[in-house]
Amino acid sequence: MARMKLGVLVPLEGGPERELKKVRELGFATCQVVCWQAELLNEEMALRLRAAARENGVEITTIWTGLPMPYKWNFIEGPATIGLVPEETRSIRLQILKQGSDFARHVGVPSITTHVGFIPESPTNPLYPGLVDALTEVASRCRENDQDFWFETGQETPVTLLRTIEDVGADNLGINLDAANLLLYGKANPVDALDVIGTYVRGVHAKDGEYPTDGRRLGVEKPLGQGSVNFPALLAKLKALRFHGALTIEREIKGPQQIEDIRQAKVFLEGILESLD
Repeated sequence: MARMKLGVLVPLEGGPERELKKVRELGFATCQVVCWQAELLNEEMALRLRAAARENGVEITTIWTGLPMPYKWNFIEGPATIGLVPEETRSIRLQILKQGSDFARHVGVPSITTHVGFIPESPTNPLYPGLVDALTEVASRCRENDQDFWFETGQETPVTLLRTIEDVGADNLGINLDAANLLLYGKANPVDALDVIGTYVRGVHAKDGEYPTDGRRLGVEKPLGQGSVNFPALLAKLKALRFHGALTIEREIKGPQQIEDIRQAKVFLEGILESLD
């Protein structure tokens, strides 16, 4: 089995030519491109991104489609603001996901990804049926564009996510496993979560962090290898599951330290992958 490829998360807002050149200079074969500005999801930008990827020899594994703000990344306001769960913003955000799917088709990328939000743990919650309907619409548009739709892990438990995938029932659904998010939101240990959702994992965010220490704020993100994610065990389990997607490094800070942490994360992961050969 081929070794898992490494990648890095880059913003479309930084300009495709600049960002894809950075991916190449950092020595990565893949990347995920994240966009939080819907106005950039147009055909002209798609052609620029496609050309930049080709010029730099970089594979784009997913378009991480951010949805219109405001978002509150905490346990108090988050359930009412994040993803497709809130009814007040669901319609416009559903349209943005369809736009993201069309954009990815123009680029030639086989998936889109986003945070669906704090999916209700109880299927009898009145928000749940409408959410399933919305996800069915997203999956249908992605299927029309010959793509998969990936759930970014974080706000929901693995069992809740599994049930949602089963209830939507589409054959083009997958999971982008953010290893740290499951910890930051206090939802699961990512290694154990693979026992529940492992067969659906199509991509991985290589990110580290800690469990929350209070009931209002998320846990703290940390450089790879300095948090509570057991990456040797995680990668070994992914290999056993015959995962063949990319490990995409994400570091949620900016500036020179972000680049240094990404470089160190690359070395850290390469050492683990070498030990698994």
